[in-house]
Amino acid sequence: MLASFFIVKSNPSEDLESKEEFLRNIEGITALVTDSRVKVDEEVMNAAGPQLRVISNYAAGFNNIDVAAATKKGIAVTNTPGAVNNATADIAWALMFGIARRVAEGDRLIRTGEPWNWSPSFFLGRDFTGKTLGIIGAGRIGMSMAKRACGFDMEIIYADGRVNEQLEKELGAKRVDLETLLKEADYISIHTPLTPETRHLISEKEFAMMKPTSILINTSRGPVVDEQALVEALKTRTIWGAGLDVFENEPYVNQELFKLDNVVMTPHIGTATPDARRDMAIMAAQNILDIMEGKTPVGIVNREVLNR
Repeated sequence: MLASFFIVKSNPSEDLESKEEFLRNIEGITALVTDSRVKVDEEVMNAAGPQLRVISNYAAGFNNIDVAAATKKGIAVTNTPGAVNNATADIAWALMFGIARRVAEGDRLIRTGEPWNWSPSFFLGRDFTGKTLGIIGAGRIGMSMAKRACGFDMEIIYADGRVNEQLEKELGAKRVDLETLLKEADYISIHTPLTPETRHLISEKEFAMMKPTSILINTSRGPVVDEQALVEALKTRTIWGAGLDVFENEPYVNQELFKLDNVVMTPHIGTATPDARRDMAIMAAQNILDIMEGKTPVGIVNREVLNR
C-alpha cells in the first residue's frame, strides 16, 4: 500500500532492532510506522530529522510516543482506533468468562490427572444475566463491550468525561461517576487510554469501594491499575477476581499474581486476530497517506498540527 508512494525501509524481523540500529535506520525518513513496544521520544524524532512529518502508531494506544514533543516539532501522531474494537472487546469478554466461571482454574484441576469430587457447591462461579457491567472509558472499544453485554440482559453503566449519546440511546446505558460505578458494578471493564491522569486510576482506595463479588477486567494499559494494590485486593478477597491482558511493567508481571487462582492472565493479545491486525495495518498506512495528501486521518491524535 505504501510502496506505491514511498521508498519503504522496514525491519525484516518482528523482533525489535537495537536502539543504535533503529536510530541509524530511521535517519532521513518522512514517516515512521511503529508499535507500542517502541518508545518514540525526542531523541528518536531528532534522529529521523526535520523532514519527519508523521508517526503512525500500529496500535490504538499511543502512550509510547511523546506526543507533546511531536506536536512542538509539527509532527502528526496517529493511531488505529476502530480497527481494534471487536478483537479487544472479545478478549475482555473471554477474560470475564474465564474468571467468572473459573475456566482456567478448572483446566488446571483437570490437568493434574486426579479425579474430582462433585458437590452442589463445587466450583461455583459468578452469573452474568441481569448483572451490572461498569465500563470505564466509553469510547469505541467500550461501545463494543457494551453491545455484547446486551445479550446477557445486563445493566450497563459507564464512567467517562464525555456523554456517549449513542451508548445511552441504543443500549440504555447510564452515565455515572467513577465512585458510583465502582460501588454498583458486578463487572468492571477498563477501556481508557493511559495518560498522567489515568495512571493508577484504580488503586487501593478504589478497590475498597468495589463489591467483594466484583470482577475487574483490564485490556487497556497496565499502569491504569496499581498492580500491587490489585494483588492485595485479590489476596484479601476485597474483590472476587480479575482478568488481565495488560500489565504495569510489560513484559514483566508481578510474580505474586502467579500464586493466585482468582486471576486469569493473557500476554497482551487483545488485538491478536487476523482481521484486527490487517485492519490496523491498513489504517496505519492510510493515516500516513492522509497526512501527506493534506487530509485529516481518522486516527489523528494531535489535531492541532494540521493547522500549521
